Amino acid sequence: MTETSRFAADTAMGAVTLNVADLDAMTRYYRDAVGLEVIDEADPRVVLGRGTRPVIVLVHSPELRHAGPREAGLFHTAILFDSKAALASAVYSVAQKHPGTFTGSSDHFVSNAFYFDDPEGNGVELYWDRDRSQWSWVHGTIEMGTVYLDPNRFLAENLTEEGMEHALPGDARVGHVHLSVGDVDTARAFYVDRLGFDETISIPGQAVFVSAGGYHHHMAMNVWNSRGAGRRQQTLGLGRVDIEVPDGDALGELGERLAHFGIDSRDDGRTVELDDPWGNRILVTAEGRG
Repeated sequence: MTETSRFAADTAMGAVTLNVADLDAMTRYYRDAVGLEVIDEADPRVVLGRGTRPVIVLVHSPELRHAGPREAGLFHTAILFDSKAALASAVYSVAQKHPGTFTGSSDHFVSNAFYFDDPEGNGVELYWDRDRSQWSWVHGTIEMGTVYLDPNRFLAENLTEEGMEHALPGDARVGHVHLSVGDVDTARAFYVDRLGFDETISIPGQAVFVSAGGYHHHMAMNVWNSRGAGRRQQTLGLGRVDIEVPDGDALGELGERLAHFGIDSRDDGRTVELDDPWGNRILVTAEGRG
């Protein structure tokens, strides 16, 4: 494949936009429990993140219905913390403030991950990455597993007194996004062959993981709840996934790829917006890297 057929190596995920029914409750969750800061607030929209980097954008949309459990849409938003102590602080805070929302934890070899549902049922992963020097690749596939990670032991080893009292300072960003889609082959054709990600893991008939620049995954698409799902309507839950490319050249190359494959997009020279085959909205921008 040519260099211009792929995303640039320093492509990263931007914010995830959620359509929400209860803006106040969802703001409290991502601010007070997860430990993000309100960056901007102008009804009907609240932007939360760290510093100037947006992570979650909440849009008050009470007129929308909840998505059905078998529909395409968001599987989870994965928020990446820059230290085990910061991750432990966030996990402890969510568990204390929202008991009963914890859904699991895993050592994935490349990362430690804890899973929750937010107050409106959107999946949330809180995680920390091991150094890339500790990752293992075999014939172009990243070695990731799902090994039980004892949350109580993790907290005992990494939670500080300061972290029990308030969110620790440091970087937090969207590390990756998992989507629920109707079938894996169509997802691979769109996200790898057309959009320009590299495939890093394939679970035949179940899921495909993709990234740029040798990351373990920036996005994944699975059919675990949504096999056979068709194009989604606008609902509560996922509003948009943002992807950040390094410069205008990378954005222009994406526009050329999309045009080559006949994929409808909205390109204003600074952003490219498009829908995937299930109506999940994607916005790619060449600016805004915090």
